Amino acid sequence: MQKKKILVIEDNTDIRENIVELLELDGHTVFDAPDGKVGVKKALSELPDLIICDIMMPELDGYGVLHILTRKPELANTPFIFLSAKAERSDVRKGMTLGADDYITKPFEDTELLDAVTARLSKREALKEEYAASVDGIDDFIHDVNQLKVLDELVDAYDGREYKKRQEVYREGETTQYLYYVQEGKVKSTRINTDGKELLSAVYVPGEFFGYESLLREETYAEAAETLEDSKLIRIPRQAFLDLLYSQREVARKFIGMLSGKVLEKEEQIMKLAYNSVRQRTAGALIRLYDKFDQQGAGTKELNVSREELANMVGTATESVIRAISGLKDDDVLTTKAGKITITDLEKLRLIEERHFVG
Repeated sequence: MQKKKILVIEDNTDIRENIVELLELDGHTVFDAPDGKVGVKKALSELPDLIICDIMMPELDGYGVLHILTRKPELANTPFIFLSAKAERSDVRKGMTLGADDYITKPFEDTELLDAVTARLSKREALKEEYAASVDGIDDFIHDVNQLKVLDELVDAYDGREYKKRQEVYREGETTQYLYYVQEGKVKSTRINTDGKELLSAVYVPGEFFGYESLLREETYAEAAETLEDSKLIRIPRQAFLDLLYSQREVARKFIGMLSGKVLEKEEQIMKLAYNSVRQRTAGALIRLYDKFDQQGAGTKELNVSREELANMVGTATESVIRAISGLKDDDVLTTKAGKITITDLEKLRLIEERHFVG
């Protein structure tokens, strides 16, 4: 990991100098301040990558420093570690509620401090990445956060439940209670349009979470979820997931920011449903399914999806999708056997979705 700029705010000279020396030996560029007021000024002028701050200080205490800096756009996402000789639970909770990322009690071991610094800097680097305001962007974000082990404890805390093929997970309009994680199998989400037709909106595969949008909005489930095959799912209670977000401010900010941008992607989908031909929409649905089923990059191009499910995804009658598939077969972009669809020319299929290309 590339070395970073770190600000140390501590009124005890011996402790401050020891921390500065330790961090400099670890290769970081370190700035220090003897009290909160000086610390705020240095933070605004140096824009550090991480701040380590004592709580009990003259002039301005650590809570005040955090309160000021989290309201500065240029420092709002900077990791903040509190230092304190007080270890009462109420102090820890107050610091985390204000937005602190970690809390170290004095006296501490050198390795304890270095481990905390490395962990927070690593997480910040991973969460610097910009994610698309789309379903794929949110899926990428959830995957990356999971890679950082942020959700591991939640997943590990609950046992997986077995679901049979075509088994209902939850209904549209049902009260949100859980965040779901796919251990095995596949799950589809659907919704009913104003004409009473079922539309397939997403497919979830092992390693993915679903049900989080309605959960965060504190609304009933906007879609229904059902297994596509025998599956094993973990149900994470709503409050446990929300507690995680409340305690991880950088995660929460990214997550909420992407959710607010999803409306643009929904508008784009509506435009495609309104103006693209059935042929284009079928090509697009097959591409999305391919991208979803081939997450490991193995090049698997065989899709086990029924014509009815594909029609729900496209938003048209099953007969229309069957005709579209027949036309795509004639264009040598796919083959079918025993109900399964195998994509033979992915790039040409992408051209068909974009330009109604005919080979």
